[in-house]
Amino acid sequence: MIIIPEIIKEEWLNKQAAIVLTTISKTGIPNSIYATQVALFGENKVLIANNKFQKTLENINSCSEATLLFITKNNKSYQLKGTISYKTEGAEFDDMKGWNRSDLPGFGVAVIEVKEIYSGAKKIA
Repeated sequence: MIIIPEIIKEEWLNKQAAIVLTTISKTGIPNSIYATQVALFGENKVLIANNKFQKTLENINSCSEATLLFITKNNKSYQLKGTISYKTEGAEFDDMKGWNRSDLPGFGVAVIEVKEIYSGAKKIA
């Protein structure tokens, strides 16, 4: 397990509104979505609220790998790669319900346990 470095946490605070989440289907086809309702959680997790993703949820249920891309307001990009799971109860779900916009359904939460972090080709963690 890696711990998300402080520099990445600082950059996260400076991120543009939307992130790109990429998941993989059971046949190996990637699918990318924009998501705005996201948060860091604990030492090494990122939470993404499910406010109507269907194909993404299918992919999470068939493959446990994902990549999240965020870009800062200074145009620096970061990729967080790891395993992804889906929860409809528990600490991560409860946390999401606290920050997800009240006009959005928050059916569940995708949880990425970060295993690697990159900025361009440079591996950070």
